[in-house]
Amino acid sequence: MSSKLTHHLLWERLRIGDKDAFFDLYAALYYPLVNFGIRVCADADTASEATDLVFTTIWEKHESLTRVDHVEAYLRTFLKRKLLRILERKRKINDALFNAGADGDWMEMSYEEFIVKVQSDELVQHQLKNALEKLTFKQKQLIHLKFFEGLSYEQIAEQSNQTIKTAYNTIYDALKILRKEFNA
Repeated sequence: MSSKLTHHLLWERLRIGDKDAFFDLYAALYYPLVNFGIRVCADADTASEATDLVFTTIWEKHESLTRVDHVEAYLRTFLKRKLLRILERKRKINDALFNAGADGDWMEMSYEEFIVKVQSDELVQHQLKNALEKLTFKQKQLIHLKFFEGLSYEQIAEQSNQTIKTAYNTIYDALKILRKEFNA
């Protein structure tokens, strides 16, 4: 029997709560997934951690799993998403350490203060994302040109085929929306 078919049958048994099927699938795919994870992130510990999380999650949610034809490909995609979340979390922690102060202030920061800093950065990013979703495409475009590319209103007007006054008013209206969303 092909490994693809074997994995599919184990998956179907797993979906109905068969622990033996879960452990057989784990034994068959754990190392191939860890090796795939290492190729994705170049870190064996992170790849192992993410693979463990994948298997833990599929067991916890086995009752709500859908049918899957190619189990290994499905688990690779799941693993890649887990890895990206882990790497993003690590990046945020590194950014928080960096932003806490290059002169070593972060070493004096308590664990609770450090966690609050990381979470507040995440909250601000979430608020910004939600606020930007309230803007029109044109407003987002002009905000990007003004604040991320540093263009003047004249340059923005020229690039967007608008008058300077229209560009200014569009950006002003967008900033009002952003301020309102952040103060809500």
